[in-house]
Amino acid sequence: MNPRLLKTILKYTLALTSVPLVMSMARADLLDDIRKAGKIRVAIELSLPPYGMMTDALEPYGSDVDTARLLAQDLGVKLEIVPATGPTRIPFLQTNKADVVIATLSISPERAKVIDFSLPYSAVQIVVAAPKSMSIKDYGDLKGKSIAITRGNVQEGELMKKAVGAQIVRFDDDATLVTAGVSGQAPIVSTATTLLRTIQTKNPARDMETKFVVKNFNLGIGMRKGEPALLAWLNDWVEKNRADGKLNDIFRKYHGADLPAISSPS
Repeated sequence: MNPRLLKTILKYTLALTSVPLVMSMARADLLDDIRKAGKIRVAIELSLPPYGMMTDALEPYGSDVDTARLLAQDLGVKLEIVPATGPTRIPFLQTNKADVVIATLSISPERAKVIDFSLPYSAVQIVVAAPKSMSIKDYGDLKGKSIAITRGNVQEGELMKKAVGAQIVRFDDDATLVTAGVSGQAPIVSTATTLLRTIQTKNPARDMETKFVVKNFNLGIGMRKGEPALLAWLNDWVEKNRADGKLNDIFRKYHGADLPAISSPS
């Protein structure tokens, strides 16, 4: 081959193969973007007491809200809350409507395929609950019965696998699930113990109680994949604030108890 032609081919080949590398190097990471913008957009459920709620003056508060405020403060940026529901939490990350999610987002292998999680900042216990008059001791007793859950929550997989013969009724968010539980539209519910307490408080006459525990789930801060700098910062932040008790103080303020134990991955 003509040496001159060979030199030209090699020149253009090198130029083309270097384009992805240059583009990758030029792209700023999300942690850097957040710092430059001076704010972090955090998706939070604001209809999930006591994790996220609204005052009469429409001010957000709750344990996840305070966690997000502490995170923004330590990062040195302003907090922008992006109101979310259970089914919209991950899509808000994927469509860049939020930088991270702090919204009782349970860490699961299925979710970890599409987003990354920080180390657990909290934990939640999911139970099956029904009136005391109903005899339910385990999954087998759910056969032929309707059980209400919030669409997209992690216990859905557990129930589909273990509650053979049960009808799973899905509600679009936790607020409507609570309403159904309070009114009796949903005789049996599977939800977090905090939401069960809300149902019990709003309608004591339903006499709802925990029948059995589905699982203890670790809660993580969710983020898009491919952001190693942000992930490392969040992991350091969680470790520090769990160790110094600040995350426990927030949890106790709203839940009236210490943080649940963080379980080992199963």
